Order: sequence, then C-alpha cells, then structure tokens
Amino acid sequence: MKAQKNRLYKDVAFLTELRPYRNYKQLDSLEKVCDYIKAEFGQLGLESEEQTWIADGNEYKNIITSYNKEKSRRLVIGAHYDVCGEQPGADDNASAVAGLLETARLLVENQPTLDFRVDLVAYSLEEPPFFASDDMGSYIHAKSLHDGDVDVLGMICYEMIGFFSDEPNSQPFPSEALALLYPSVANFIAVVGIERFAEFTGKIHSLMSKDSGIDVQFINFPDAGDIAGLSDHRNYWRFGYPAVMINDTAFIRNPNYHKKTDTIDTLDFDKMTEVVNSTYRAVCGLSE
Repeated sequence: MKAQKNRLYKDVAFLTELRPYRNYKQLDSLEKVCDYIKAEFGQLGLESEEQTWIADGNEYKNIITSYNKEKSRRLVIGAHYDVCGEQPGADDNASAVAGLLETARLLVENQPTLDFRVDLVAYSLEEPPFFASDDMGSYIHAKSLHDGDVDVLGMICYEMIGFFSDEPNSQPFPSEALALLYPSVANFIAVVGIERFAEFTGKIHSLMSKDSGIDVQFINFPDAGDIAGLSDHRNYWRFGYPAVMINDTAFIRNPNYHKKTDTIDTLDFDKMTEVVNSTYRAVCGLSE
C-alpha cells in the first residue's frame, strides 16, 4: 500500500476547519486535535500514550504511539499540531500531522519487518511563544528519551510538507550561494540536517530519493543555529540524537507562512503524497 491523497486531505481539512484556531491559548481546540489523533491511531489498532506537562500554568500534551513496540532501539517520527496565532495552519503544520498519521497507516497496512521500534509523536507548543524553550513538546519528549537512556537510532521531523510550485523561478533562497546549489523551481522537498549528523542526513536523503515520485534535495548546515533548527528536530540534536527535518523550505518558499492565507486550497496533495511515500520508504530502508 502507498500513501493515499484522500486520507491526507481529510486530516488537513479537520485541522484547518477547527475553530478557535489551534494555538496555545485555545486548550479546547488542542484537546480536539489530540482526540482526533488518538482516534486515528486507534482505528489502526495502535494504543496511544499522552505525555503531559505544564507550561504557563496550563497542561499540554504530546500524543505518542508505537509500531514494533517489542524492539528496544527507536526511530522517532514527529510533527507539531499547534499553530502560530489566529490562522488555519494548512502547511504549518496540518500538512505534517497528516503526513505523520499517514505514515502510521502505511506501517500498519504494510507491516514492514524492521529491526527497530518506530515512535510516532504529535507535539504541542512548537510555535511562539514557546519556540526554542524547554516547554516545547519535542523537548519534553527528547529529554524523556535521554533520561530513560533509550537507544535512539534517529529522528525524522515532518515540518511543512505541502506547498509546491512548478512555475519557473518559484523557489527563492536566503543567499546567492544556496541559489547556485539548488533548483530554482519550488517542486522539491528538502532533507535538512547539520554537519555533526551528516551521515544520517545522507542516508535519509539517499533512501527517500530512490524511485521517488518527487525531487528530494538535502542540506547540512554547519550547526543548529539560524534556519537549520527551526522545528522540533532541534531538541533531539540537543541530546545528541541524529535528526532531520523534512521540509518544503517553509517561509522561504511559502508566502502564506503564519498568515490567515495558509489554507488547504494552497496545498499540492499530489506532491505531499509523494513526500510521505518517500519518507516511508526511507523508514523501511533504515532496517536493511
């Protein structure tokens, strides 16, 4: 079985239609997201675990499920479900949550033989005002792995995987040097890592690229600063775990970033489906 576009669309539709918007102030909306994710995992026969913490006087939750639970070594696949402010967050980050859920479906449907456990984690509090703080859901999760002395193979972060364009010169770049290295058409997905974990980045890129229905590019930044660490993968680097971000280049490409115009009709579900297919293939390839 491969990823199904209609299922991705259904997930993004649910998340983007929620009102009030699912930001850190709207606890009821965040709870509805948690219930939806748990229900989707439950339909697959997967049990969910809630990882809770207090931030600014309120309780927030990560939702975690696992495939191949009997194995000790773990690969983490994660995506954050909160949004920044008053906007629907179709690309940021409903697209990624949909990718996470679809990856869980593919694991259950295909039952790949893996020599590691896969933890699928939906995080809260990736967005401001908690970004880069120890209240990020991904920090809470990464720290729990470290404190539990868990053997972590690596982490794959889905972050904004739905905005593409086939128009000439549709891909901007933050520097001329990068523009010389990468395609000028915004129809690729990027694997983002750092030089410390270049081997892991390269392996994920190689596995995603093989027989892929979408162009897969990669970059290793010198360190976790600047634009390299702009999502949940940053917190796994902090604890010494290899991690990458699967990303459509975010605000560099998408003019709707953190705006009310980040709506479902701006997403390319055909290409998003291929991103999930390629990522799933990489997950399976890590066991070979």
